Amino acid sequence: MNIAKPDKIVVLGLMSHFPVAGVVWQTIHYLIGLQRLGYNVFYVEAHGCFPSMLMQSEDDDGPLRAAAYVAEIMNRFGLSDHWAYDTRHEPRRFFGMSELQVKNLYAEAAVLINLSAATLPLPEHTATDRLVYLETDPVEVQIDLLSQKRETIEFLQDHCALFTYGENFGKPDCVLPSSDRFQFLPTRQPVVMDFWENRGSGGATIFTTVGNWNQPGRRRWFGGEVYHWSKHFEFMKFISLPSHTRQHFELALGSYTEADRQMLERHGWRVRRALDISKGLDFEAYRGYVCDSRGEFTVAKDQNIRLRSGWFSDRSATYLAVGRPVITQETGFSNILPTGEGLFAFSTMDEILAAVDAINSDYPRHRRAAFEIARAYFGHDVVLKRLLREIGLNRPRKVRGARKLKKGD
Repeated sequence: MNIAKPDKIVVLGLMSHFPVAGVVWQTIHYLIGLQRLGYNVFYVEAHGCFPSMLMQSEDDDGPLRAAAYVAEIMNRFGLSDHWAYDTRHEPRRFFGMSELQVKNLYAEAAVLINLSAATLPLPEHTATDRLVYLETDPVEVQIDLLSQKRETIEFLQDHCALFTYGENFGKPDCVLPSSDRFQFLPTRQPVVMDFWENRGSGGATIFTTVGNWNQPGRRRWFGGEVYHWSKHFEFMKFISLPSHTRQHFELALGSYTEADRQMLERHGWRVRRALDISKGLDFEAYRGYVCDSRGEFTVAKDQNIRLRSGWFSDRSATYLAVGRPVITQETGFSNILPTGEGLFAFSTMDEILAAVDAINSDYPRHRRAAFEIARAYFGHDVVLKRLLREIGLNRPRKVRGARKLKKGD
């Protein structure tokens, strides 16, 4: 009989399904952050999605490529024997740890964290009632619950606790519908600060961001209105921004056409391909891009803005951690995070321009403020200790083998 071990935690993730640097960093902050708190951490992919983005031809062994991808990342962070890739589809194959090792791991773990809620629970995940739902993109699930969508209800009820990046959820100004049956607890992206601090010269002149331009397929109806996922709707509201200021802006984008690029450049935006700096194993280039920026200017998704979910970007958290000011669209996060120094929330063009002027008038002060916000609100010890307390894991333990990312890694 397997008995739960209080220092063992499993993170269920999807790095091979979305092999881009942002997803790698988001996952690594959880793994290394939990390890820094003294836990014996394991990473498992059991989402069942075929790794098509890693395949170079139809004849490729996709699972083998996915496993090699995960193995390389885990090796880089000193977790070479702490991972598994479970194909879930026939013929079922396990890489890294064996099938028996993985099943024993699930039975022994004090908690299994379903990061980004991307893993459909298996019986072995739910057998011990220690599976935790961690939602990094709110709205869709909450609207599904309002309409009593059976698949969503069945998915959620397999979890013992539910967490969401929608930190304004339940506040008076949040329009996102709540559920009498399911309680969502607020959380946010943890950041291992020494992966970011004291990097880059801080003398850059361009505000940047990384993201997708047009993702038209995902939208939700609520209260007779459509709520969009794609960020291009919000960028278009501020398309003339470069003409109102001497400040330069660059967008590192995916999911855009040549016509989109030409339109953006006609309005004064600089555009580059996101994959040039965010292909998964080149996550150092992504970090370098953030560190070499003056700050971040970005928008949020329409659904988070109008419903005021309080969502805040994991990418923006890393800009703050490296001491780069962030100007981002208001989602209700200003009810939780301090704004006005280092971090600025905007809803109008005038608010963007005022934020740019404030930052450029005293850049060192706003750099310091950005870093302090990251340390106080996003530090892994702050975020993850709170999350673990909520699920009853209170005892800090001696750190085992935690290490900093080496120079050149």
